[in-house]
Amino acid sequence: VLLVESGGGLAQAGGSLRLSCAASRSIDSFDVMEWYRQSPGMQRELVASRNNGGSIYYTDSVRGRFTISRDSAKNTVHLQMNSLKPEDTAVYYCHASDGPKTRPYWGRGTQVNVSS
Repeated sequence: VLLVESGGGLAQAGGSLRLSCAASRSIDSFDVMEWYRQSPGMQRELVASRNNGGSIYYTDSVRGRFTISRDSAKNTVHLQMNSLKPEDTAVYYCHASDGPKTRPYWGRGTQVNVSS
C-alpha cells in the first residue's frame, strides 16, 4: 500500500492550506485514516483521525480550524487547514491502518511552513 501526501508549502499566519493523501487502494477498506505531524525535536503527534464508521477526532490545538474529509471515488483523504498558526509548522504524515495489531501504513510526509 502506498500513501502519497501533497499540498504542503508555505503559508502566512491566518492563511489556509489543503493537504491530500492519495492511497493505492480503496480508502474504504482501511479501518482508519489519520493525519499526524512532527516538528523538529518533537514527537510525532496525531492531528486528525477518521475511522470507517465515520467517527472523527481532532487534537485540541487544531479543533475548529482543521477538517478531515475523504473522497472515496479518488481514494484520497484531505486535511483542510484554516487559520494557520506558526506552531502548525511541521511535516504532515498520512497514516492508514487495517485495525489494531496490523501493520500501519505511512506516507513520506509533506512539509508545511507557516510564517508569522
